[in-house]
Amino acid sequence: MSGWKETLPAVRGKLLRNEPLGPYTWFRVGGAADVLFIPADEDDLAGFLKALDPGVPVTVLGVGSNVIVRDGGVEGVVIRLAGRPWAQITTGGETITAGAGALDSMVARASAKAGIGGLEFYAGIPGTIGGALTMNAGCYGSETKDVLVSARGVTREGERVDYALADFGYTYRHSEAPADILWLEATYRGTPDDPEAVQARIDEITSRREQTQPIREKTGGSTFKNPPGHSSWKLVDEAGWRGKFFSVTGGGAMFSELHSNFMINPGEATAADIEGLGEAVRSDVQSKLGVNLEWEIRRIGRPL
Repeated sequence: MSGWKETLPAVRGKLLRNEPLGPYTWFRVGGAADVLFIPADEDDLAGFLKALDPGVPVTVLGVGSNVIVRDGGVEGVVIRLAGRPWAQITTGGETITAGAGALDSMVARASAKAGIGGLEFYAGIPGTIGGALTMNAGCYGSETKDVLVSARGVTREGERVDYALADFGYTYRHSEAPADILWLEATYRGTPDDPEAVQARIDEITSRREQTQPIREKTGGSTFKNPPGHSSWKLVDEAGWRGKFFSVTGGGAMFSELHSNFMINPGEATAADIEGLGEAVRSDVQSKLGVNLEWEIRRIGRPL
């Protein structure tokens, strides 16, 4: 695959070679993408994928709220659906359609303005619609599967695909849809409701999140999925890791004092520190409590 970076398909968006990815993530760590592609629109994306050498790996990065980019960077092309063309939100009746790059919180607010109830929980998820589709994102007792109607995407080969809710095969934080689909937009159905009542529920979720989660820190959201019958934060607490500092490279990361299922970069952490902390906690919880913690945060790229 040598020389592929010099023979990339022509695009109307941006192609950035050896682009550092740390600034694109909430943890603010990680190496560079071999190539970062920010497509101008759907046609630009589909045409690029169709013409791209099939041997070149492709990784999708949203707003970087739930990901660790390893220090050695990411092989191949990283695609980021950023900007107005990817964040359009429209409403009609009981339905709301949002681009894959739209922030979950903005979709919640748009639903309130339109008098559509049922999507308030998206106000508590720090990501985009593309990520929500991929992992059946949810919080406070609701999940994407509860309100999704359908979604459109494009395959690694550049072919457009349509998915109904049943096609996703959703379970807790998991989808059966092919992992290489890049989602373009999603359509949801809520229930008619008073806009002020919907907004009040959103305000409550937002306030609760601000009081219980370290949202002003360099973090990545919930680190681990909740194992059956358990809460991850309680397991991390019981194993003694709340507020505990851990370092692999000398920089160091820690689990938040405020919420013990949130890792934070207190200043100079590397991706190796953050991932190493998560793996140390997984091992300790398994040893002490006999419970296997599964990562909810995505980890991508090459270690140094």
